[in-house]
Amino acid sequence: MYDVIAVGSANIDVFAHTAGFIEKRMQGMVAYPVGEKILIEEIRFSTGGGGTNAAVALARLGHKVGFVGILGMDDRGETIRKELKHECVEDLSQDCAEDCTGYSIVLDSVGHDRTIFVFKGANDHLSYNKIPLKRLKTKWFYFATLLGHSYSVLEKLAEFAKRKNIKILFNTSSYLVKKGPKFLKRILDSTYILVLNLGEAQILVGKGGIDDLMKKLRKLGPKIVIITDGKNGVYASDGKFIFFAKPHHVRVVETTGAGDAFASGFLSGYMRKADIGYGIQVGMLNAESVIQHHGAKNKLLNKREMESALRKSPIRVSKRKI
Repeated sequence: MYDVIAVGSANIDVFAHTAGFIEKRMQGMVAYPVGEKILIEEIRFSTGGGGTNAAVALARLGHKVGFVGILGMDDRGETIRKELKHECVEDLSQDCAEDCTGYSIVLDSVGHDRTIFVFKGANDHLSYNKIPLKRLKTKWFYFATLLGHSYSVLEKLAEFAKRKNIKILFNTSSYLVKKGPKFLKRILDSTYILVLNLGEAQILVGKGGIDDLMKKLRKLGPKIVIITDGKNGVYASDGKFIFFAKPHHVRVVETTGAGDAFASGFLSGYMRKADIGYGIQVGMLNAESVIQHHGAKNKLLNKREMESALRKSPIRVSKRKI
């Protein structure tokens, strides 16, 4: 029996440090000179993808974890498989002969933000018929974003979860929320915890205050809704209370993987204590650790480190009745 099985993408991420060449043109946009060769000051490689990020985060926090995804039959896929084994994540993934393992190029952007070019590759070719369903004995599914044919596999796994009384945390993305509530209905109907950022929440159900957004999102099916808003904090609701917490002021190096670190940390805390406030604390401390370093997995906290952080730097969580 697994504690959780993470379902989602697997990538190799390359981080290219080019900050000295970025020209800010307008709000939300950056530009690079056309027709020139730009020297990269620093380059780093690491594994990424919402599925493997969550799987590794949960395994480090002491849970028994499986990963369902799809990898190309190439060196990048082999690198990811070796890392999953090293991190004590049971690999339930499929091989793909049709395409290469996913790949992301992460470029410096304005401030501590980044621009990511994503090649989905094999991630779009997950097959439901090849998933070892008899081995999916778990208490929770963690659903990360999958697109193309693979999204239909998430839908089928949501129905499987409902039949088997498996709870789902769904960490969605701008790719999916732009398709609207009707498109997401089959998954949201089976979702126990929905995690999304403020912009995604507003795209999905329209603009409004936090209370209004929470009410609309819970009407879509989830029992618990979490809205993240970067340095401004995190909101969560179970329909009775609104929880809120602000992160510590930390030095931000790079934000890739922060959302995955928070969502998986929240699930870890919630699985242990069934307490939303405790889940927020674990999620925020995990995300704070990640954003102080390069890479989505490099500084994910292990169980001992998390326990120490909870003692030394607790997050204050407030709650109020709706």
